[in-house]
Amino acid sequence: MGAGHTHPLYVHEHSPVHHLPAHVKLVATFTFTVVVATAPREHVVTFVVAALTLLAAIRVARVRLRFLLPRLAVVTPFLIGALLLPFVASGPRVDVLGIPLAEEGLWGGFGIAVRAVLGATASLLLVATTEVPDLLRGLERLRAPRLLTQIAAFMVRYLEVIVGEVSRQRRAMTARGYDPRWLWQLRPLTAGLGVLFVRSYERGERVHAAMRARGFDGTMPVLTEERPAGVRAWRLALVLPALAGLGRIAGLLVHG
Repeated sequence: MGAGHTHPLYVHEHSPVHHLPAHVKLVATFTFTVVVATAPREHVVTFVVAALTLLAAIRVARVRLRFLLPRLAVVTPFLIGALLLPFVASGPRVDVLGIPLAEEGLWGGFGIAVRAVLGATASLLLVATTEVPDLLRGLERLRAPRLLTQIAAFMVRYLEVIVGEVSRQRRAMTARGYDPRWLWQLRPLTAGLGVLFVRSYERGERVHAAMRARGFDGTMPVLTEERPAGVRAWRLALVLPALAGLGRIAGLLVHG
């Protein structure tokens, strides 16, 4: 996978966040997520400070909210569960717009929703400002198992290849009049998926044989030089979790 390979979530910009080394951003995102995830749900101040800090980081990164908001749909199951929790939880109830809701369920739903949204937004900001090869090299810099990073690299690259084949296969079937409307009309589709699986497996064998023939020894060549992470880079990246940590302290002081 070449250094110029990007993914659909990457935003091409030249912001200070984009230029930070990947492993620095990984540490900052992980620390911020831990601070948010471990904060007591009643400490609203902590979540407000974390949200404002994250919005400031998004602005510095020049990533538009209209780019991030549709992609936050991945947390929809968590939000649905958070909305249902006040109705099904037990314990004391309070009236909200004339509807009796469980107090414990309200706090539980709030905790689930705010943690899911903040964690997912921080992760989206990370991938929006970091290309796939940089992310993988950043994981290696953080001593992640090299085998796992290589598997992830090939998975990302060939997932796009497989998706492209599925699209071409679908167009070919549509051109031949295949338009399934009933369950029993799905047999050609299942047969096509079987062919796709066999082709993908055979491609994997051919790619592995070609790599071995070219002297692959278990490590991928680095096509771009590593950017050193200086003190300034660490300071800039750790502003996000540091402010979230200050919000955590403020929450402890306010709520006791």
